[in-house]
Amino acid sequence: MNAILKLKGLSVYRKQNKVLSGINLSAVQGEFIYLIGKVGSGKSSLLKILYADEDIKAGEANVVGFNLNKVTKKEIPLLRRKLGIVFQDYKLLTDRNVYDNLKFVLEASGEKSRSVIKEKVAEVLKIVGLYEKEKRMPFELSGGEQQSVAIARALINKPLLILADEPTGNLDEISSDNIMQLLTSVTKKGTTVLMATHDMALIKKYPAKVFNVENNCFEAIF
Repeated sequence: MNAILKLKGLSVYRKQNKVLSGINLSAVQGEFIYLIGKVGSGKSSLLKILYADEDIKAGEANVVGFNLNKVTKKEIPLLRRKLGIVFQDYKLLTDRNVYDNLKFVLEASGEKSRSVIKEKVAEVLKIVGLYEKEKRMPFELSGGEQQSVAIARALINKPLLILADEPTGNLDEISSDNIMQLLTSVTKKGTTVLMATHDMALIKKYPAKVFNVENNCFEAIF
């Protein structure tokens, strides 16, 4: 099976300071992988490299068929169409409703057909359990519901890989469980998930491969 994500000898820098080195990681279709570590350990910086928001200074990275050592600015939008990105703080557009948040993603990807947009939005809202809330504004939703919209946004272009940066960090236990059930369910349909977290309770409840990120080290622990 071909690797969706392959990192070899990758280093992560924050400004000019090296925070991680010797990262070797490979993920195949439908795999769930955790990155664990304290705040400031380099998890978010690593994810930024993977969606080409930061340059590679040392090592190699291949993500969803793109060689990030050679990726051009013109290719970055194509790379990101194959990725779903979920942030801790949701990053929804607060001036438009749920439907229009998702519509915006499709239009930005080049979709112009109203019927196709309507169909795709309905499909992902059913997956995340918010089909009846498409006209709600973000401020009318709970934190868990907002994060579910963010996951719907990540899923709408049928990504090969989801990069989730502390997606349950601002949520209560019940909402966290709902988000984890969503993320683990998409792996059964073939999407790979790489999730940064520091919540060991979630890892125990939803076990998967784990890489520890700490003190400039990157290692598989189970």
